Amino acid sequence: MISFSYIETDFKLKNKLKVRNWVRSIMDQEDKRFGDISYVLCNDEYLLSMNNKYLKHDTLTDIITFDYSENGILAGDIFISIERVIDNAKSFVVSVDEELGRVMAHGVLHLSGYKDKKQEDKKLMRSKEDYYLRMFPNL
Repeated sequence: MISFSYIETDFKLKNKLKVRNWVRSIMDQEDKRFGDISYVLCNDEYLLSMNNKYLKHDTLTDIITFDYSENGILAGDIFISIERVIDNAKSFVVSVDEELGRVMAHGVLHLSGYKDKKQEDKKLMRSKEDYYLRMFPNL
């Protein structure tokens, strides 16, 4: 099941069904089975506190992915700061929907096993994000 929840934000997805189907299509194309995947949309303060508590990082971030996958079944919690998404959209001169799609794809790609610490991993991750972003539904 793919679920969406909101913490400390007024932002709401306009069409959860379209987004849910899009996330499923990413996993299908990556040949992955999925269990419970939860997207939690929140504010900077909430995600910063999680970054401090669980990762010992005192920096703002747009996404944190907690991977609970087992036995080839993808599962996890994907926390996204809507404030970071909005600021990044302005910085990259893209729509908020496009930047949100990129971050949502990024999270599920992490659950699928993609990394982004090394330069070659970042390049592959970005190309996958770009590919799936072209399929992101118009919200």
